[in-house]
Amino acid sequence: MASEGLVFTNHYAGSAVCGPSRASLMTGMHTGNSPVRENPKWTHSGQPVDISSADVTVAEELKRANYNTGIIGKWGLAENLDEGIPNLQGFDYFYGFNRHKNAHHYYPENIWENKNFIPVEGNLTQDKIGTYSQDLFTNKALSFLDKQTSEKPFFLYLAYTIPHFELTIPEDEKQQYSNLNWPLRKMKAAHYRHDENGHVTYAAMVSRLDKDVGKILEKLKTLGFDENTLVIFTSDNGHEYDNLKEEFFNSNGEFRGKKRDLYDGGIRMPFVARWPNTIKSDTTTDHVSAFWDVFPTLGDLVETEIPANIDGISFLPTLLNNDENQKEHEYLYWEFHEKGGRQAVRKGNWKAVKYNVLQQPNAALELYDLSKDIKEEHNIAKEYPQVVKEMEKIIRGARTPSTVFTFKQETYLSSK
Repeated sequence: MASEGLVFTNHYAGSAVCGPSRASLMTGMHTGNSPVRENPKWTHSGQPVDISSADVTVAEELKRANYNTGIIGKWGLAENLDEGIPNLQGFDYFYGFNRHKNAHHYYPENIWENKNFIPVEGNLTQDKIGTYSQDLFTNKALSFLDKQTSEKPFFLYLAYTIPHFELTIPEDEKQQYSNLNWPLRKMKAAHYRHDENGHVTYAAMVSRLDKDVGKILEKLKTLGFDENTLVIFTSDNGHEYDNLKEEFFNSNGEFRGKKRDLYDGGIRMPFVARWPNTIKSDTTTDHVSAFWDVFPTLGDLVETEIPANIDGISFLPTLLNNDENQKEHEYLYWEFHEKGGRQAVRKGNWKAVKYNVLQQPNAALELYDLSKDIKEEHNIAKEYPQVVKEMEKIIRGARTPSTVFTFKQETYLSSK
């Protein structure tokens, strides 16, 4: 996809964990305004919060523009199984997981198809027996595409779950990595039913993902949809697997941190857009963008109205190599309610991070110049007091006050 499309080098997820990141993607709002700002139970009450009927999703707008809409894979925004379910949020078809914990495992015994929770015949979750969920999702995605016609456009949100932190895959997929004399990272099965050899399994899972994306692209060609279809590949948060003190795969590259960090290792994501004969191939852009920009971009593309209150900015001009008409963000903002509470802002090349804001509402702000310090190693807050003052002001004004997601010193429950 990279050789055939456009790679964004400054693209960010909606959050450092999946639920709020996906909510940002769907609603076009950053985590200071989004209806879902954290994973389940990291709320003031300890009860999960979902997208509601009052929220407008990108799927609803595309459906209004006469698109067939589908989601296959992990939704994770309907913990309460009520108005947050995909079929009430603009999706004609849904196959996958409404809740987070169901998506933790790869041999589900039951799965949602639209509003029905149906059995997966022959699957035993704990014993890792049956049909691998990645195969279920790929087959359903291919079937969804087979049902489309040239008479009506479609939107498919294919939310794969590998390589999430249950490390397991069918044995035949591991052969390509089994005899490379890699050091053994021995995994222990508990809640996550890990295979024993972490490195081999993790690599095999990434390769399986790559292979299945290839199947989707090939299907688009077979059906004659390829040159009329925009395909975007990205991820919803930083990696979980590597031990940062002893990295093997170096999954976060040169960036500091991983999943649950608001340093760039936790939120700066790979993002590739492919659209043959429309998007220029084998190109890159340093345009600064985020998950909340996808909604207005697709709205711009199909020429439909988008809600006035969203935070996103369309990056369609960048996709079409029309940089002179590309609007820029004044800033990007994130908040995170685990690990003592965290906030971050990026404005131009300035990056500000605050940690432990639950315990210390006036926690010191860290400041980094990403043009000189992409690894965020040198906190230069003391050298630039005026920039610190400006970033503090942005942090105070970026978020909508919430009684559900608050940075006051309250008791939070842990989401396992």
